[in-house]
Amino acid sequence: MNLFRIVSADWVEKHLESPDFLVLDPRSAVRYMAGHPRNAVNLSVAKLRDAQGNLLPNEELARRIGKAGLDAKRAPVIYDNADGRNAAFLAWILMYLGRDDVHLMESFWESWISDGHEAFYRPVRPEPREFVANPRGELRTNLQEMQNAAGAKRIDLRGADEFSGKPDLDERPGHIPGAVNLPCQEMGAAGRLLKSNEQLKELFLSHGISAKDRAIAYCRTGLRAALGFLALTQLGYNASLYDGSYAEWARSGLPVESTFEENEKGERTHV
Repeated sequence: MNLFRIVSADWVEKHLESPDFLVLDPRSAVRYMAGHPRNAVNLSVAKLRDAQGNLLPNEELARRIGKAGLDAKRAPVIYDNADGRNAAFLAWILMYLGRDDVHLMESFWESWISDGHEAFYRPVRPEPREFVANPRGELRTNLQEMQNAAGAKRIDLRGADEFSGKPDLDERPGHIPGAVNLPCQEMGAAGRLLKSNEQLKELFLSHGISAKDRAIAYCRTGLRAALGFLALTQLGYNASLYDGSYAEWARSGLPVESTFEENEKGERTHV
């Protein structure tokens, strides 16, 4: 089942006035006010977490999404700046809450401007609607499930330094035992949110991840992992996102692995 669709900037522009779609800006209010497409409503993903960084309860998520104007009669269209992580995370939240009509703009806001599309600088007042959540639990992994998912492929979407356990990057540097590192930057290419299916399949296979595997994406707080989730889902893989991610795992006192010292020794050996 396809839960989302990648669309072009031209497609987005053509549907800005359509009553069947709602364009959502997942960035901060500051970035939103620095320029956005006509009729785009700001729904910052930062406002969908509590003070500790945890995703809000499903009922509160539904209330805030409905307040932004999304209901069953309008399909969400999401765009982002050049890393795509906010758009990916909002897309995952919507899919987790039951939507299968999510649209993601394949290019980024910077390209929207450079290609001559119009930008607006006044906030769009949303028309509150009722958003009904029908959670898909299979798309979300919690701490307990992550501990018990020994047979799954745990994919760490953070950078190589974070994964290796380079000091000063985390309170407990390292990664979840058994995880493979695949930095989120590898998901996209040439100014696009995601690489082609063929490129993504080759990338995952090179890291030992195939269609028969159950895959769990994580990073530090969930945003970068959402890009991995999108890539896996686009290929039809059995994927979920651990939104508590490494920050929760490390904070819980669970075992972590570090390869930083081993890597340092290896580099010194080859000098």
